[in-house]
Amino acid sequence: MDLENQQDRIDFERQRNQLMQLSSQKQQLQFQTKMLKDALEEISKTKEEKVLKAVGNIMIQTPVTEVKKELAEEVEAMELRLKTVQKQEDISIDKMNKLKKKIEAVEKPKEEK
Repeated sequence: MDLENQQDRIDFERQRNQLMQLSSQKQQLQFQTKMLKDALEEISKTKEEKVLKAVGNIMIQTPVTEVKKELAEEVEAMELRLKTVQKQEDISIDKMNKLKKKIEAVEKPKEEK
């Protein structure tokens, strides 16, 4: 096995590990986004003018409109992060596919001999 092929295999493993981390991060972001959207939906149903909001270790009464605005901003930020992670995941998959083809191209001639 030549040095370049060995380096390609190492790069492939790095990309695979990175892809696994990105997938995990993506799942966490999807879960957090869903939780925020559910909270926003629930708070939109309330007839109250103020709701309790956790701030550090205490709960304070906060106007519903303010909490809705904050939740909507958090959802927007979370969706932006999700898009970024998805792009990184796509790039990683593309790199892995290119490396796989390169590795297979080098090894195929060896198998035919």
